[in-house]
Amino acid sequence: MKILANRKIKFLFSGILICDFVFTLVCTLLVHFELKNSIFFIMLTFWCISIIILIFCYRYFKDQHTIMENAITQITEYISCNKEVTIECNDEGQLYRLFHEVNSLVSILNAHAENEKNSKSFLKNTISDISHQLKTPLAALNIYNGIIQEEAKEIPTIQEFSQLSEQELDRIEALVQNLLKITKLDAGTIVLEKSLENVSELAENVKKHFRFRAEQEGKEICLSGNEEIAFLCDRNWIIEAISNLVKNALDHTEKGDFVRIEWRAFPSLIQITVKDNGSGIYPEDLHHIFKRFYRSRFSKDTQGIGLGLSLVKAIVEAHNGTIEVDSVLGGETSFTMNFLIPTKL
Repeated sequence: MKILANRKIKFLFSGILICDFVFTLVCTLLVHFELKNSIFFIMLTFWCISIIILIFCYRYFKDQHTIMENAITQITEYISCNKEVTIECNDEGQLYRLFHEVNSLVSILNAHAENEKNSKSFLKNTISDISHQLKTPLAALNIYNGIIQEEAKEIPTIQEFSQLSEQELDRIEALVQNLLKITKLDAGTIVLEKSLENVSELAENVKKHFRFRAEQEGKEICLSGNEEIAFLCDRNWIIEAISNLVKNALDHTEKGDFVRIEWRAFPSLIQITVKDNGSGIYPEDLHHIFKRFYRSRFSKDTQGIGLGLSLVKAIVEAHNGTIEVDSVLGGETSFTMNFLIPTKL
């Protein structure tokens, strides 16, 4: 029987069998010799044998409990990111077979984690190399395009196409930069430098950046929230996230529309919302809006590259936050970022 493969279980069963044999032998002798008060001696023997069996069982189950506690401790250590832990399985039996399988599973998970880490590192390095390789020709093309514009001031057709060329070059540069940022976030190679930041100052910084564009397009950027609210974050990355949401809102609004940045504090989280009253989002697009390179079939936008919202989501999740979108087609659209406030337990 497989259950008897373990030496401790063998010892337990052997001890119980020996106790049963001794009890049977004592009872037989007492009955055979017809001793006075034999019933008393039989009962006394029964209780002594029972106590011995209970001691055997107690020692066995205490030992099993210790083994299980050690295994649980090792598993807890692994969950706490200690990848070097193993459960001792230097004995026979089903329990130790289970421990061996757990150790095998840990090894497989570690190998998968290492492969994923290497894959992300390779992807990051590859895209980083491509990005750097693209920067030189992009810079050259921008210079050439500037020369063409300067030399063709009196030729409207060349001016028009050179301006279109400049827009496309800007799109390529934005694509390269966003790809590089997302890849770094995915690979986990960016260490967030968190500090206590005032949300009002962050929003004002974003507004200043887009003020000229908003004025040129006849749109208004409004700020709303308690000026005392602050939370722990990486200033540059949070500004990047809010800026991408504001840019997205400006891209989908018309003259006379508004973009509003709002923030509120709750007992357990800080909430930052970017709203606009532009064209809205089609219901079928809402579940895909954060996917990379996703473009709605209804979109008339020719400037977007489908990476801005993906980057925002990556930044928010790197801060252990969540982002959600709510939109009414032809009405208000709002992107809400939620950041948990760390608490001391």
